Amino acid sequence: MRAQGHEEPNGRAKVTRGHNLPAAHVIHTVGPVVRGIAPTARDRADLAACCRSCLGIAAENGLRSVAFCCISTGEFRFPRREAARVAVSTVRDVLGAGLSPVERVVFNVFKDDDFAIYHDLLG
Repeated sequence: MRAQGHEEPNGRAKVTRGHNLPAAHVIHTVGPVVRGIAPTARDRADLAACCRSCLGIAAENGLRSVAFCCISTGEFRFPRREAARVAVSTVRDVLGAGLSPVERVVFNVFKDDDFAIYHDLLG
């Protein structure tokens, strides 16, 4: 952000090389910070925009697979189940409408509770 001269707004995505990671590329996005008791409609829209932007930049770079972490659910305080619903719904909408050539989406989780949430949502 320092090099570009401004903070990155919510909902956009950028791609970099994966360097020493087991992936050729890393897509970066800034999710919303939930400032109140519950996410606002704007928070939900920004989170959905993160997912759409990541799928879009993956397509622009010829990537066929994307792994999503649990965007905004840690320090940014987005409730995990609600964030998962937004992410799954957005990815299904984008891929179902044929708006991205991405063939494989992985929802990468670290906690058993998150695994259970995504397992429930994805069947």
